[in-house]
Amino acid sequence: MIDLLVAGAGPAGAATAIRAALAGLSVVVVEPRSSPIDKACGEGIAWSATEYLGRLGVRLEGRPFYGIRYLDANHVVDARFRAGPGLGVRRTTLQRALATRLAELEVPVVASRVEAITQTLDSVTAAGITARYLAAADGLHSPIRRQLSLGVVGEEEPRRGLRRHFVVRPWCDLVEVYWSALGEAYVTPVADDLVGVAILTSARGSFDSHLDAFPALKRRLAGATAATSVLGAGPLRQRVRGRVAGRVLLVGDAAGYVDALTGEGIAVALRTSAELVSCVQADRPAEYEAAWRRVSWECRFLTGSLLWARNRSLLAPRIVPAAARLPGVFGAIVNQLT
Repeated sequence: MIDLLVAGAGPAGAATAIRAALAGLSVVVVEPRSSPIDKACGEGIAWSATEYLGRLGVRLEGRPFYGIRYLDANHVVDARFRAGPGLGVRRTTLQRALATRLAELEVPVVASRVEAITQTLDSVTAAGITARYLAAADGLHSPIRRQLSLGVVGEEEPRRGLRRHFVVRPWCDLVEVYWSALGEAYVTPVADDLVGVAILTSARGSFDSHLDAFPALKRRLAGATAATSVLGAGPLRQRVRGRVAGRVLLVGDAAGYVDALTGEGIAVALRTSAELVSCVQADRPAEYEAAWRRVSWECRFLTGSLLWARNRSLLAPRIVPAAARLPGVFGAIVNQLT
């Protein structure tokens, strides 16, 4: 019987497995998808997350960015990072780096899918493998979460994301966030000749039709060649009633998700994966729920507050003007999330 079985080889699952292996635990990863796994995301990794990945021995290549810029039709406001630069990294590049580190640590990655889960007082069995614990890192719409009845059906209008890359030299050393009545468009430099554009909205439509809502960005991309097809994700909001069910612990997007507004998904996944491994080491799974809440509360509060304002018709148009009038407050919030 191994110590930890990890369901999912995305960033949360891979980081959990790497951390567990470095802690001396026996670990196996189960992942049905072929590598590298892609996902519609903003691809901007905060300084704290890149620093943590470095401590895990994960070597990343990408393009640094030095802050966040908010733009609407009439305002532009910048917040530069104080701790250090973030890194724009293609999701596939991140996945290859994580897979390389798993291979260096000789962590087995089994091409299989977790279906039925059975538990005893001291073990859990899934995908034909028995372990002391199972870390469910199987994504935004986690089948394991659903199997264990840990999800909560939301009533708010769902938001979704669409992402595409364009061959163009980045025109800014910041991640730009364009705001409109439709939603937000994130522009992340991921290479010297490539930017990723992710659009978040609750409206239905194609990537191109959504891009019409951001005329300044559309002008920036005029003549640029699309380098990838459009990839989508959502609904983004995932409510979870708990992150522990016996010897199964949820991590990453499977553990619940608010929104991509603040771009903290990877950083929160890494911090909570460290807490999961600590609880497994101590053989105290019941402590994970409180630990998860403790290390993620700030991001959940700030993202939830911003999303609440975004969803109010009177407040939404005032978000960027408020940031422009109070750049010190905007900068403090941005740096709190790095």
